[in-house]
Amino acid sequence: MTERSSSTGLRPPKLRGVEHLFAAAGYSINGGRRLLREPAFRHEILFGAVLILVLAIQGASAAAFLIQLVLLAILGAIEAVNTAIELIVDRVSPEFSAFAKHAKDLGSFAVFCLLVANAAFCAAVLFKDSTSFL
Repeated sequence: MTERSSSTGLRPPKLRGVEHLFAAAGYSINGGRRLLREPAFRHEILFGAVLILVLAIQGASAAAFLIQLVLLAILGAIEAVNTAIELIVDRVSPEFSAFAKHAKDLGSFAVFCLLVANAAFCAAVLFKDSTSFL
């Protein structure tokens, strides 16, 4: 099998070593830029900023901040996957189909679960028993 150029619509050559590392970082940055064009993701950034601000005002522990940041990172990752699902479904099935709707609904539900988890964790820190929670 020969390597082919992307200008002809064929696969570009595989990168190796440090080149691959830099290319992968570039792909991730491009994905982040694409995700920033999504209103839902921008709302989630605002939601995360509010949660972090509330924890700061409450004087939460470093562990609580770390856990909240990890939950927010997972929320961002799930939003990226949800956006990818929506893009693929819209490309493959531009007309309405129940199958496409179910795929989109499932991705949306995953995001919703992470929104609830983030809010629940922040609430647990705010309403903690002073001797038992982070």
